Amino acid sequence: MIKRNFSYRKNEKQELVVPASPGTNIRQVRKEFLVFGSPRIEDEEIAEVVQTLKSGWLSTGPKVEAFEHQFSEFVKTRFAVGLNSCTAGLHLAFLGIGIKPGDEIITSPMTFAATANTIIHACAKPVFVDIEKESRNIDPGKIEANITSRTRAIVPVHFAGYPCKMDQIMELARNYNLFVINDSAHALETTYSGKTIARYGDISAYSFYATKNITTGEGGMVATDNEELAEKIQILRLHGLSKDAWNRYSNRGFKHYEVMVPGYKYNMMDIQAAMGIHQLRRVQEYHLIRCRLWDFYMNRLQNLPIELPELPDAGSIHARHLFTILLSIEKLTIDRDHVVEELKRENIGSGIHFTALHLHPYYAKTFGFKIGDFPEAEYVSKRTLSLPLSPKLTESDCLDVCTALERVLLRHTR
Repeated sequence: MIKRNFSYRKNEKQELVVPASPGTNIRQVRKEFLVFGSPRIEDEEIAEVVQTLKSGWLSTGPKVEAFEHQFSEFVKTRFAVGLNSCTAGLHLAFLGIGIKPGDEIITSPMTFAATANTIIHACAKPVFVDIEKESRNIDPGKIEANITSRTRAIVPVHFAGYPCKMDQIMELARNYNLFVINDSAHALETTYSGKTIARYGDISAYSFYATKNITTGEGGMVATDNEELAEKIQILRLHGLSKDAWNRYSNRGFKHYEVMVPGYKYNMMDIQAAMGIHQLRRVQEYHLIRCRLWDFYMNRLQNLPIELPELPDAGSIHARHLFTILLSIEKLTIDRDHVVEELKRENIGSGIHFTALHLHPYYAKTFGFKIGDFPEAEYVSKRTLSLPLSPKLTESDCLDVCTALERVLLRHTR
């Protein structure tokens, strides 16, 4: 980290920037609140949704089928199955590979609750392995020590879009005959050694939540080359009905459905796919915007008491889903949560990704986790702060973020 001589400075307009104090009359950085992760919705998807509403076909139908085909082409897999969330994708992936009560699944504590919750929904036990601080990803060098006779799968979480070290993870999976289920909620554009994340392991689950790199409001997708897995998930996503059940009301002709297994209500709607079709077509355009804003942040924030995010080695692509800094809290008079509140007073939204799962009450009480179990994840948990990053933002928005963050940190530097 670069040290800074903390003094007042002039902005690009050569105006003196003075750190504001709570309760003073100095104006906020912005007049309107900057929402964290606000999606960019354009006219094409709005028109497509309206057309879908007028068509009378709202649930799983031809637009979901088209979106699945386009998605599989993008991530370069044989199959893709549209769902109502990435959470559903993870749950069905575990059921698809035959997870049973008592099985163990290895994953990272530095993730959203859905990763571990779905392991529990599948009646398995989540086994956490500490992370690498630089990438926030699971440390592959620590996985093997946690493999037991009950271990069935590894779930790499590609934090913020930074690819996990898949060569090492895949070698472990081969050596111990384990499944690999990718939590790719952040990793739509991510590649590792020139290949999409979906090209590694058995199945990958993606998210199209409102804050993700492309959005369908709510929604998700699983991608796989395994035809049997794809067919199982197609059936499980809609009450366990035969996979072509949605065709029974179409012009393809009437067909009785059959209940194959007691499934779930996890299907994607055509209304959602109507958005996704157009969002996916602009994914590379949006990624370039994210890269440009990322670089803007890197240039503007390099002299503050923070640790900036890193990028993977050449040959791999970071999806730039989150721009996550680590606050140097030892050099501040306030903690991370107070920084979040003071940014809010400046009308800047931010996010926390994440409080490590083993620190949450349910996991601590259920599995006996305690502070000190995963020190790298705990280090990140205390310091992590995600700044707004979205193709909807402008450089002027990002300048406001930088100005507000600098104002807050200068105000509270020891």
